[in-house]
Amino acid sequence: MMKHSNFAVSKRLSAVAIVMAMSATTAQADMATYAIDPDHQTVAFTIMHAGYARTLGRFAEVQGTFDYNDETQELSNVRVTIETASVQTWHEARDNHVRSDDFLAADAHPQITFTADAGTPSSETTGTVTGDLTIRGVTKPITLDVTKNQLSDYPCCHGKETVGISATTRILRSDFGSTYALPVFVGDEVDIMLEFEAIRQD
Repeated sequence: MMKHSNFAVSKRLSAVAIVMAMSATTAQADMATYAIDPDHQTVAFTIMHAGYARTLGRFAEVQGTFDYNDETQELSNVRVTIETASVQTWHEARDNHVRSDDFLAADAHPQITFTADAGTPSSETTGTVTGDLTIRGVTKPITLDVTKNQLSDYPCCHGKETVGISATTRILRSDFGSTYALPVFVGDEVDIMLEFEAIRQD
């Protein structure tokens, strides 16, 4: 009887293990990879100039991917790369200065990167993503405030499932080694704004 009982328990445990494995596989399968659409992205920033007004800039060349499950709001494998020299402020002399060692040091550090492996939802459409931002070869943790604007099949063109994201954060450029003209002529605080569409890849 004891052997039969042990066999029954073992059989039940095996069945539970199979169900758990199947559940884990299903959950993993629900994660989808999304890639930022280079034609529908904005990575912009503003910084105070001499206390008078904020100057606007953007980066033209941005690539990125992330894994996301819309049902569970699970986020992972966020990898974003920005070409440093693609910075634009719509003033040639200023653009060249921003690319110089005084600010972004684009020659020595041709890419700005952001990586994250999780997010924290606060509602069905909002949350935060904390990850590592690297500028000028210096890596610091930052937190993005994120809003999911929409996730649906695209109404035209490629027709694939697409998610639209808005995000903001604030950094200190001095944290990344740029101290030129501080504290009066060029501000330290940099407000960063992201607006992009990301297309499902599978």
